[in-house]
Amino acid sequence: MLTGKQTRYLRSMAHNLNPIFQVGKGGVNDHLIRHIEEALEVRELIKVTVLNNSGEDRKEVGAELAEKAHAELVQVIGKIIVLYKESRDQKKIVLPE
Repeated sequence: MLTGKQTRYLRSMAHNLNPIFQVGKGGVNDHLIRHIEEALEVRELIKVTVLNNSGEDRKEVGAELAEKAHAELVQVIGKIIVLYKESRDQKKIVLPE
């Protein structure tokens, strides 16, 4: 679980990132989750876009992605979801305490 200070730090780091995945009308599936887990292992912090044709609530999609990918939901703002997961092998981000 992230503290408020850690969440603010991660939000500031994510500001300059571009979204690397999109959730469309197909919704959240195992294929998408597997790719998100792989990207989180390499990058630790990623953005996901929820497209307008998805038809699902963005906050619910963010919570579902975080739960299934075993990640932390940092932020849902507009149609952008920010996820964080500490890498096992390639740790780059040092969180404040």
